[in-house]
Amino acid sequence: MSDSDAWTGRGEDGGGTEVDAFLDRWEKSGGSESANFQMFAGELCELLGVAKPDPSEELNEYNDYTFERRVDFKHDDGSTSLKRIDLYRRGSFVMEAKQSAKRRAKTTADSRQTDMLPEDAMQVKAGAATRGTRGWDRTMRAAKRQAEDYARALPPEHGWPPFILVVDVGHVFEVYADFSGQGKNYAQFPDREGYSIPLSGLRDPEVRALLRAVWTDPLSLDPARRSAEVTRDIAARLARIARSLEDRGRHPEEVAEFLMRCLFTMFAEDV
Repeated sequence: MSDSDAWTGRGEDGGGTEVDAFLDRWEKSGGSESANFQMFAGELCELLGVAKPDPSEELNEYNDYTFERRVDFKHDDGSTSLKRIDLYRRGSFVMEAKQSAKRRAKTTADSRQTDMLPEDAMQVKAGAATRGTRGWDRTMRAAKRQAEDYARALPPEHGWPPFILVVDVGHVFEVYADFSGQGKNYAQFPDREGYSIPLSGLRDPEVRALLRAVWTDPLSLDPARRSAEVTRDIAARLARIARSLEDRGRHPEEVAEFLMRCLFTMFAEDV
């Protein structure tokens, strides 16, 4: 039985066994983005419980969720050039994929041949940056810039996608977000510590939920929106408390003073 026979679609909350099967299958991969990415992305969608990308249509205007989505770059001299986004979902993300190579333990022969070379040059496959090297860091940074260029080249009516995802197939996801709709500052999301998600991070249900939201409800992850929702919830709770106190015969000024103390306490605690 092949690996593909052993791995099938999962549900919305793929459990530990399913995640482990996915990890075991894809952590073995390396060095061939073009051969692996679309299959990897499709199986990731199954694991997350989201729809797979649609087939590409002849009329590019209908390609809102597809692999190899065409974008036209307009240059200063009036010319245009055609590029393709690895995976695009309108209103959600631009995904740029790479595939690195794993580090190899050097044999004696390797040592004789490579001791005079920089570490970045020791790659399993030509063009595939080796994980954990400066070359890999440069490749991932370049992939982010490339994804930003693709987002800039999208039709104006599409707007700027809130997320950019840079994926090293079988190794890591890097998540960047800009909720302003201006595309000027795709920053590490949710923060500097958490934006880089190793493939093994998919074992965490919260990580799977975050990626699922990137696909299906990206604006729900906007911190400003969440803060507004929390503020509205607090206001509703305080209103209920005020009514309850007044119903018990408390004087309105006494109730107001109590609520002010509650507000000051919450602000002091950064609620």
